[in-house]
Amino acid sequence: MDNIKNFNELPLTLSASDISQVLGISKASAYTMFKRKDFPTIKIGKRCIVSRDKFIDWLAKQERKVES
Repeated sequence: MDNIKNFNELPLTLSASDISQVLGISKASAYTMFKRKDFPTIKIGKRCIVSRDKFIDWLAKQERKVES
């Protein structure tokens, strides 16, 4: 994840660790995001992930909320 230059280079699914690196937040903050009702979490057993495309869409929506 160190040499990622754009969103298209991200893996198809992202973990909380990946999200923390992409956004520059703590892992604890990333795990908190995964618990939000509006965050597109996919739960597989005990593991929580988010698809790259859904994450990018969610992030764009958050940006629009700030601009409004």
